[in-house]
Amino acid sequence: MLSHSRCLSRTLGRSLSALSQGNNVLAGRTASGLSAGSRVLYRNSPSRSESLSSVVFHVRYFKTSAAHRDGVVTVNTPPFSESITEGDVRWEKAVGDSVKEDEVVCEIETDKTSLQVPSPAAGVITELLVPDGGRVEAGNPLFKLKKGAAAAASVPAAEAPAAAASVPAAEAPAAGAPPTPAAIPVAMPAVPPVPAQAAQSKPVSAVKPSAAAAEPAAAAHGARTESRVKMNRMRLRIAQRLKEAQQTCAMLTTFNEIDMSNIQEMRKLHKDGFLKRHNIKLGFMSAFVKASAHALMDQPSVNGVIDDTTKEIVYRDYVDISVAVATPKGLVVPVIRNVETMNFADIEKTINGLGEKARNNLLAVEDMDGGTFTISNGGVFGSMFGTPIINPPQSAILGMHGIFDRPVAVGGKVEIRPMMYVALTYDHRLVDGREAVTFLRKIKSVVEDPRVLLLDM
Repeated sequence: MLSHSRCLSRTLGRSLSALSQGNNVLAGRTASGLSAGSRVLYRNSPSRSESLSSVVFHVRYFKTSAAHRDGVVTVNTPPFSESITEGDVRWEKAVGDSVKEDEVVCEIETDKTSLQVPSPAAGVITELLVPDGGRVEAGNPLFKLKKGAAAAASVPAAEAPAAAASVPAAEAPAAGAPPTPAAIPVAMPAVPPVPAQAAQSKPVSAVKPSAAAAEPAAAAHGARTESRVKMNRMRLRIAQRLKEAQQTCAMLTTFNEIDMSNIQEMRKLHKDGFLKRHNIKLGFMSAFVKASAHALMDQPSVNGVIDDTTKEIVYRDYVDISVAVATPKGLVVPVIRNVETMNFADIEKTINGLGEKARNNLLAVEDMDGGTFTISNGGVFGSMFGTPIINPPQSAILGMHGIFDRPVAVGGKVEIRPMMYVALTYDHRLVDGREAVTFLRKIKSVVEDPRVLLLDM
């Protein structure tokens, strides 16, 4: 009888040990990444003929997809174009902000354009891996995102320690005790009694103004302040290229004036029909772009460039015109390609599309690469006269200005005509004065009488 009891006790001890080992396996698997929804089943299936010592415990794991649905992903810097290797980050969102799918989180400013980085999924930003204004290369990690709709409603990770610290130590549950839900307050907290010293307040005249209150008073008395803002990469690159142009090119500028009466009359007469046919407005820019292409084919040296490496002159039999567009972040010059094959409608559509992309910060590097000649229209800002700077590696740039009514001599009489000054800045190493003046006169003749294009004169 005593021997049978010892045997039964030994068997029961082995069973409990096996059960403990199964729990340890469960804990190890849970720590290795299983979600909280995993379950463990212990199946005890001995037959009646088997002894108690042959009990077998089977452990089964069931993994849910909660960990994958609410996972944290790292978003890397997208690839740049071939001519760009790095850029500066400008954050649009902060840690803890909720974002939607494809919502812009940051912009990467490069030498030529800005690249927007959207969120790959809806969620909450948990960490920014690059400081604002930091430099990144393609493939560098940018930020971490906690995906899932539930993540948007969760408390940011940065606020979790503060929330935990606000819980009084006395309310912490005892070790081993199950957590109890927080009690919901049903009454307003009691108002603390006001100390007697507070009743003896100082008069208003005795209170000295604080530093924050003194700032508006200082500003009202004409205080002089200044602020410093870091230059973005696009502005730095523009400054560098303009300075290089001054140091490399022998720049010279020649001028002429254009009577805009005929082109204004043509626009007034055909603008409604042009809009109905092509679904776009007829402007003056298309006339100057087409006139420039006509003049560039007539004067190849203005459309050429000096290769300083090989000491050769490169002449082009095509015309790609860069149109300068001012944006809040700097001057960009998208390119209209093969202008010599376009008509007014094609040019207007291309200009409108490039201008829309520039305003929405969607210009790609490919939209600004190349260009054999540049047109800068300062007239949209009311400019009357100016000397543009060459856009390297080009050899010339045309500057347009505002249209103003001025008295001019027409047929021996003084008449008031809408006039525009135009300026051509060119590299005198390649373009001679005769060619530059002929180029401007060709543009003048085409704009003043567009029928010259039909006659190829």
